Amino acid sequence: MISDRTLKVAVLGCGSVGSQVVRLLLEQSDDLAARVGAPIELAGVAVRRLDAAREVEVPAGLLTTDATGLVSRGDIDLVVEVIGGIEPARSLILAALENGASVVTANKALLAEDGPTLFEAADKAGRDLYYEAAVAGAIPILRPLRESLAGDHVTRVLGIVNGTTNFILDKMDTSGAGFEEALEEAQELGYAEADPTADVEGFDAAAKAAILASLAFHSRVTAADVHREGISEVTAADIASAREIGAVVKLLAICELHQAGGEESVAVRVHPAMIPRSHPLASVREAYNAVFVESRAAGQLMFYGPGAGGAPTASAVLGDLVTVARNRISGTRGPGESAYADRAVLPMGETLTRYHVAIDVDDRAGVLAQVAQAFAEHDVSIQTVRQEGRDLDAQLVVVSHEATDAQLSATVASLREMETVREVTSVMRVEGEAE
Repeated sequence: MISDRTLKVAVLGCGSVGSQVVRLLLEQSDDLAARVGAPIELAGVAVRRLDAAREVEVPAGLLTTDATGLVSRGDIDLVVEVIGGIEPARSLILAALENGASVVTANKALLAEDGPTLFEAADKAGRDLYYEAAVAGAIPILRPLRESLAGDHVTRVLGIVNGTTNFILDKMDTSGAGFEEALEEAQELGYAEADPTADVEGFDAAAKAAILASLAFHSRVTAADVHREGISEVTAADIASAREIGAVVKLLAICELHQAGGEESVAVRVHPAMIPRSHPLASVREAYNAVFVESRAAGQLMFYGPGAGGAPTASAVLGDLVTVARNRISGTRGPGESAYADRAVLPMGETLTRYHVAIDVDDRAGVLAQVAQAFAEHDVSIQTVRQEGRDLDAQLVVVSHEATDAQLSATVASLREMETVREVTSVMRVEGEAE
């Protein structure tokens, strides 16, 4: 049965995602009403410029440049925020909650920087704050972590959560292109921005990793807690070295539980890593995303799909909108922030990992023994070593067993100080089971 009550929706932003949200709201109004149990009315769309070109025609009278006035209206039930950034998004979301509206947002940067403030405001107002679209576009990953796995104990979340970097690394692997060449192609195809810093330097993935870790481990994790490295230093030689050991390079968001002395802590990091080609994430191609979840009862789960784009992200926004609208009709709320575990964030130096190290050395007797000694002095065990000789020098490729990142970093520093080492040409972490 359809309720007589009409729910009014305000949309903040009408760019790539916002325009698709508006389109879906208008085109699927009857279906949305049937799914929610009440009519959904688009009450206003806040934009910066009224005369800007848009992907969708917004009905006359709905566009406004007064976002604050729109969210402060007492008759708005639901606010969709897709403008991004920290301000004015934060102030607008807080104003919407204070004025009695529930909020759906895709703002990963804001949630990763100041999520607790938003959650506290939602609790105080007795309203919902949903944000499925903030991580991995159309892929439903946050709701499974928050609800479907609520009775389980998640131990690890490993994901490719940035389509731009995955496209670049995939092109480097399949075509032999260098980083700059692959980046240029990504920009030409619209996968990368004119200024790709947020993507290629890992800022986007770090924000998403913070959100994933917060949900998975019931602890507050911010973007500042995430160890972050981008892909701008990844070379064609790195890609070739990965291929030599049956691996592929991916930019990974890794969230793990660590246990020591009876205490659990959270380790969260974003960096390029070599993973075996047999790993499910190795087959994720082009601009697609995938998230691999490990838990004690359910085991291993993988979520895959388009991780960005206007329509896919709008799909996730509308999914949240339907849920929040149902809650408004029934007078209930969905789950809020779950940070009861309050686990500490483990410093990167204490995180366990493995290294792949390529070293140019003098081609003479005893060099391999000296390199092995450098690893031994820092209690790092060598898993494999490969040597390729040339006229006057040689290259050693060493893959370590698991050790703390601090031990491995100190080992690399020692190698760089050795007289017989001409250059440490590549250092990359290795994830996944050894081949």
